[in-house]
Amino acid sequence: MDQPTLIEAVDAALPQTQCGKCGHDGCRPYAKAIAEGEAINRCPPGGEATVARLAELTGRAAVPLEQPAQSPLVARIREDECIGCTKCIQACPVDAILGAAKHMHTVIEAECTGCELCVAPCPVDCIDLLPHPAWQAARTENEQDAYLARRAARGRQRFEARRARLDREAEEKRRRRAERRGTSPAPLATASRQPPAASSSALRASRISLAASLKRLDRQRQASDLSPAQRTELERRDAELRERLAEVDRQLPGAGGAQAPSRNERQRRFAINAAEQARRRARQQLAHAERQGDAAAIEAARDQLAGAERMLSEARASNGPAAH
Repeated sequence: MDQPTLIEAVDAALPQTQCGKCGHDGCRPYAKAIAEGEAINRCPPGGEATVARLAELTGRAAVPLEQPAQSPLVARIREDECIGCTKCIQACPVDAILGAAKHMHTVIEAECTGCELCVAPCPVDCIDLLPHPAWQAARTENEQDAYLARRAARGRQRFEARRARLDREAEEKRRRRAERRGTSPAPLATASRQPPAASSSALRASRISLAASLKRLDRQRQASDLSPAQRTELERRDAELRERLAEVDRQLPGAGGAQAPSRNERQRRFAINAAEQARRRARQQLAHAERQGDAAAIEAARDQLAGAERMLSEARASNGPAAH
């Protein structure tokens, strides 16, 4: 099998979640890397079945997954907590989140691939990952296979459509900048310059995936019914993930110890801004409830306001002196 044919076959075998857990910016880049000799066991959403299929296609031995297998998931936004920051929309590789700045966001359940890339950017941690209802409704192996095939087809289609949209938008920005300067648009980057950009993009995707895994792990560690052995295992995984995240940070262009404080400060300021928005919205809801004389709504708004105040205090206290 020649390399182009192998790439197509491998890409067809991947689940098309576009999650970046393999360390690449999507399933097709991983397919190309596999065709060039990269390991075939780096796709948790595909599970052992995908490893077996890739082993068959490449003629290599099937090996255990590097990360635990992941069953199909769907993202759910707790809409009453959403502040409309659009961070999740920007992170979604298949455009499965609807919303606008300062307006509530929602996930298109049928289009969500469960990639988890929306979780880490959320400044108010209002996104949950749940078993996908369509997967849970599949009672037989044939029904499960049919669901996975549909998800893969839609995931690939929407991923490619998003990439095409982003390319069009980038080209339009270049054209407008050139018009303002009164010059012709600069030519697009040559193919020889694309690999470094792809590598940087893959590193960023890997970083987002690792950050999402750490956030999910933190939630698991908060459970009160964990045994000592379970806590030890979670701590081991936490240390491993943080080590991998540090390695990715070292490889990212422009990374360095001197930049870390400024990056932390930017994150802190964003968290403060998000908390202030949540507090402002809670105050508006409380004022509206008081005008309506709705006792239940007043109580709910007061609870939301108290939560926003706590969130703001925590944001101001994190990694630096209080900001006012």
